[in-house]
Amino acid sequence: MKIAITGKGGVGKTTLSGTLACLFSQTYKVFAIDADPDMNLASSLGIHTKITPISKMRDLIKERTGAEPGSSFGEVFKINPRISDLPESLSINYDENGKLKLLVMGTVDKGGEGCVCPASVLLKALMRNLILKKDEMIILDMEAGVEHLGRKTAEAVDIMIIVVEPGLKSLETAERIKRLARDIGIKEIVCIVNKISSLDEDQFVRSKLEDLGIKIIGTIPRDPLVVKADMDGKALVDYPDSEALAAIKNISKNILEWNG
Repeated sequence: MKIAITGKGGVGKTTLSGTLACLFSQTYKVFAIDADPDMNLASSLGIHTKITPISKMRDLIKERTGAEPGSSFGEVFKINPRISDLPESLSINYDENGKLKLLVMGTVDKGGEGCVCPASVLLKALMRNLILKKDEMIILDMEAGVEHLGRKTAEAVDIMIIVVEPGLKSLETAERIKRLARDIGIKEIVCIVNKISSLDEDQFVRSKLEDLGIKIIGTIPRDPLVVKADMDGKALVDYPDSEALAAIKNISKNILEWNG
């Protein structure tokens, strides 16, 4: 499956992405792709080595596109660079088994380099390769948007999960993401409700999502062990007593069984 996970900053999508990647890697080969500008997916996996995002690999970008990152407007570069070897060569293994690999995409600074530039072309080509040609399960930890996905790539995403928390701002972001995702051809769009601490919160979010026409595929309770995992710099799967982990395990089953 190709799974895109998105939502407003701070709702817990990166913790969800990392935990799902760990759980799925117990059965499948998984690529966990950090496509969020904050680039915290490695931390959610308990990986703390210094990682240079692909968007900042200037020599690689020049080699594959024929132009320097930040090239002046009008400079010619390859719009279909060779990238088939990059998922394996640039990924970081989560453990010695090699069933879970992490790729940190990074982002292009729009103010300095614009959207159509060697770096953005390389990132989008790499994303196309991962989603359209790789057999492994792909989990994308995305920002609250769809800019890494072109139409053809988006159409191959099996499911987009919008993570929300109790609060109108999070739900307004979910509505915007749904609209953007539909515009580029993503058909299966669902929500996971995170940080639920009361029945009132659960009912509030469910009512609002029903109004938006977004189905809920699972809920996650507010759990102090999620905070502890973050403070300890470990993956949530290292805390077997976590209520949030138990909920995400159920969600992982729901995802595999999802048929719209």
